[in-house]
Amino acid sequence: MFFTGCFVCFIGLISKAQVLTPEDSLYAGLISKEQSTVLSGYGEAHYSLDTKRKTSEATLKRVVLFVGHKFNNKISLFTEMELEDAVVVGGVGGDEGTGKGSISIEQAFLKFNLNPTTYIVAGLFIPRLGFINENHLPTTFNGVDRPFVEQLVIPTTWREIGVGLYGTFKNVPGLNYSVSLTNGLNSSAFVNGSGIRNGRQLGSDASGLALGASGSLLYYINNFRLQASAYIGGSTAVERRVADSLQLNSGAFGNPVILYEADAQYSNNGLNIRVIGSGISIKDAANINKAYANNTPESLYGGYAEAGYNLLYSKYKDNKALILFGRYEYMNLNAKVPSSGVKNDANKQQYIVAGLTFKPIRGVAIKADYVQRITGTPNQDLIVTPFPQQVPYFKSNGFVNLGVAYNF
Repeated sequence: MFFTGCFVCFIGLISKAQVLTPEDSLYAGLISKEQSTVLSGYGEAHYSLDTKRKTSEATLKRVVLFVGHKFNNKISLFTEMELEDAVVVGGVGGDEGTGKGSISIEQAFLKFNLNPTTYIVAGLFIPRLGFINENHLPTTFNGVDRPFVEQLVIPTTWREIGVGLYGTFKNVPGLNYSVSLTNGLNSSAFVNGSGIRNGRQLGSDASGLALGASGSLLYYINNFRLQASAYIGGSTAVERRVADSLQLNSGAFGNPVILYEADAQYSNNGLNIRVIGSGISIKDAANINKAYANNTPESLYGGYAEAGYNLLYSKYKDNKALILFGRYEYMNLNAKVPSSGVKNDANKQQYIVAGLTFKPIRGVAIKADYVQRITGTPNQDLIVTPFPQQVPYFKSNGFVNLGVAYNF
């Protein structure tokens, strides 16, 4: 009965994601052998040309290795190790360098199946927020880079240490839920222009008593995928005596950060449309700025709409694809600034993205796109690097991007 239920749920999943990996099979309980270890992974390489500055960058963006183990029908282990930008320390041939890459654990958790439709995860895991955070395989989204809104507003991929409960509503077919409790954020690391991204603790000696709670409702009906999710978490990552000296609230939800989002996807006969809107509220931003002088905004928001069509659908269905797509994104990363902050119109950003995604086979994607970035005028009071060392800034700039991606 357990495998029958998992199989039905999993077939629904892959019909939407169109991806089948050993990790997916383990997650859905399709691996029948007990005491089984599976390998999986994904990776992507990018090339980008800045048309105004006449510079380019080529990088092995990330390589991820997944190792999972099924202990029995009830308990499984999931781990992913990620290497970003190829080199961490040292250069080619062992020469010393300033490698900007990083090695991190993207997930490491145990999954406990309570019944065919309900399970618990515990460890370092990724909560269900937005499109890309949980489902971030580079072969499953259009564009060489992940959507900018799901980097700077929803800080994909956001993982923390904690516990989560996932399940479905028996009386409403297609309706799924999740709730989770994790460690909180570190507001001392917030950086203006990147939302709360740098404040994630990512399971690396996460400090403070702050907690984060999140929840989602995900509904599959006909050709639609509909979701709403939210997060609230404390951001004081120091002990109480230090927080008192900085005039910051302490406790589980001290200096709270609230993130919310709603998204919808329509898929039918090669056509795929995605829409998402998300925002963040940090009501104690003024106190955070006084303590850390990091120009944290009180609120920020963003959203995008994307349409793509598989030109090969009529002949190959989903076995091979050539997707023509376009996406428009808008963000205001300092929509409301406290009295202790400084407004920067460069944080009002628009992105117009158009390109092609070619999938010769499931698990492989070759990508090309053009990105037009349009922003407001940077606040000169925030520029600390004098000319000629200062990097030129263009309010309107274009980028040509090429990429290859895989998953197995």
